[in-house]
Amino acid sequence: MKKDYVIKILFVESSLEEAEQIISLLRNTGIAVRPARATQVEQLRAAVNELEPDIVMFDPAVTTITIDEVVMVLEAYGRDYALLGLVQTIDNQSVADLFVHGARGVAARSQPKQLVAVLQREFESLQTRRQVRWLHTALRETERRCDALLDSSTDAIAYVHEGMHVRANHAYLETFGYESFDDLLGLPLLDMIDAANADEMKALLKGQAHQGKFPAQLTLRARRADDSRFDATVEFAPATFEGERCLQIVFRRQMIDPAVLEQLQRDPVTGLYNRSHMLVCIDDAVTAAAKGKNGQSLLLIEPDNWASLVAGIGLSKADELLAAFAGRIRMLLGTDDIAGMLAEHTFGVALDSRPDETIREWITKLQHSISSDIFDAGARSITVTASIGGSMLGEKNANAETLLNQASHALRTAQSLGGSKVELHDPAAREKADEERDRYWLDLLQKGLTQDDFVLYHQQTISLQDAEGEYSEILLRMNGPQGEVLPGFFMPIAEKHNLTGAIDRWVLDRAISALQARESQGQPTTFFIKLTAASLQDDTLLPWLDGRLKQAALKHGQLVLEMTESKVMTLLRPAQEFVKGWKKLGGRFALEQFGSGLNSFQMLTHIDADYLKIDRSYMAELPRHPESQKKVAEICQQARELKRQTIAEWVEDATSTSLLFACGVDFVQGNFLQPPQPLE
Repeated sequence: MKKDYVIKILFVESSLEEAEQIISLLRNTGIAVRPARATQVEQLRAAVNELEPDIVMFDPAVTTITIDEVVMVLEAYGRDYALLGLVQTIDNQSVADLFVHGARGVAARSQPKQLVAVLQREFESLQTRRQVRWLHTALRETERRCDALLDSSTDAIAYVHEGMHVRANHAYLETFGYESFDDLLGLPLLDMIDAANADEMKALLKGQAHQGKFPAQLTLRARRADDSRFDATVEFAPATFEGERCLQIVFRRQMIDPAVLEQLQRDPVTGLYNRSHMLVCIDDAVTAAAKGKNGQSLLLIEPDNWASLVAGIGLSKADELLAAFAGRIRMLLGTDDIAGMLAEHTFGVALDSRPDETIREWITKLQHSISSDIFDAGARSITVTASIGGSMLGEKNANAETLLNQASHALRTAQSLGGSKVELHDPAAREKADEERDRYWLDLLQKGLTQDDFVLYHQQTISLQDAEGEYSEILLRMNGPQGEVLPGFFMPIAEKHNLTGAIDRWVLDRAISALQARESQGQPTTFFIKLTAASLQDDTLLPWLDGRLKQAALKHGQLVLEMTESKVMTLLRPAQEFVKGWKKLGGRFALEQFGSGLNSFQMLTHIDADYLKIDRSYMAELPRHPESQKKVAEICQQARELKRQTIAEWVEDATSTSLLFACGVDFVQGNFLQPPQPLE
């Protein structure tokens, strides 16, 4: 939010002191506020008329005026505004009531940061709505003026949609020898082009339709209605006509010499582009960024201590210094980079798409080239340094004014730090930080797979029905730079980079080895192992498992593969095929978070699960919630009828264990019974 904005806030609030507290909070945060307060309908009308508020903060505890009356008064004035509910604490019912009656947001007094964030968000939304309306008005006015200019223009201008004429001015009709637009309506543009240039124009129109790309100018021979020909320069620009995207085409009989045009666009002192053309180039870069082009940047470069330099060499030699300075910039420009003068001694450089590191390398090279050289200015030889400020260009700041302001602010910041400094504004800094974090975790994951930096734990699953053998849940950890890391941190990154299948195989391989070791010591064990969606859809996993189990020659050890009910539901067909194949190998399957769906038992008609791991939400303070106990008992009863076994996870106290036994649960698991232990 811009710092120079003043937010006009109308408080519908009983307590003057509490309203003042909020005003002080906002001002301490750096937000300028112009407040008013009302508690009666008449006061509200007067305040709205005088203040014309941006934000109205309504306290539902006010008894002298209702929110419906507030909305009615505000709507009567026809102004756009944001109505916020102001509550002491967030309560679902009160929040719902406020939204139903017209509130756009709800702020809690007890949460100052949340209150400020909601207010800023709604004010920015209000400004956006106002700007959109202004832009619509400006667009209509611009279209009206363009239409008037089109009719009065001496240039031959036409609008073409899908290769057909949809609009043309009088000069266009005269140029091509037609009396009225009715003669042109529906006429293909290619009929106006000489046969020698028809293919070129056809290819151009086709490329424009698919990619939106076309040259600024094209030289060709045009054909009049009487079949005579003339040489013309054709200029193209995107446009709209009656709401449809089309192409504006201008035919000019006399072509400007490209060399002359290029010379007119150059600054006479430095040889770089002049300010007007540089601004056009910046607009082009902004347009490309709005369409999704990444990696562009705008740099503003100034010699340090310019006033002192000019005073030392004399004003008459300043041009020599600028020309030499421009030469250093020109030497480093790439094919698609653009440089020009934006002010008296301010150079602008629009760098084409580059990685961030390459942009900084370019800046470093330029600064070194400038600072390490000696500049001749008349009879004097001097050294110069440069400060550089810039902004990365992306979709978020795809606006020429915004981009120039950001680069200018960065340049002033760099100059305030002393000579030869650099300051870059990056609108996508947060996203890039997330990408850097992703790359960091990806490196750790790949290292974990290649260097066995994963660690397995197990948590005992205790039978309440005297089942034979030992049962344990296998849990995964990863060795990180500062200790072991839980899968909640690294598995989303692994899923993003398609590593979950490889991690599953690593876990299965180590678990089978552990089962083999336990069996050799006379400890028959069943391991429950989580499976990811990637493995469920991996056609090579079951053959690999078959071979690995045969290699281990397990007689009593068992693997139970498990997956959450919600994931199985989204992958029902591949899950069904996988479970069938796994059962043929003698394996067993478990559904996690069972009971979280609307009709979980219906899934058992598709998935032959041996174990049902009851959703952990039922275990939260189980002794205090009879409805949870009833639901668990119902699940257990239905499971017994279907000859399925049930497991209750996250059991945290003895009372819950007793209740689960009474409900008929087969197994229990939780930190109260045994915390996870390293798998030996």
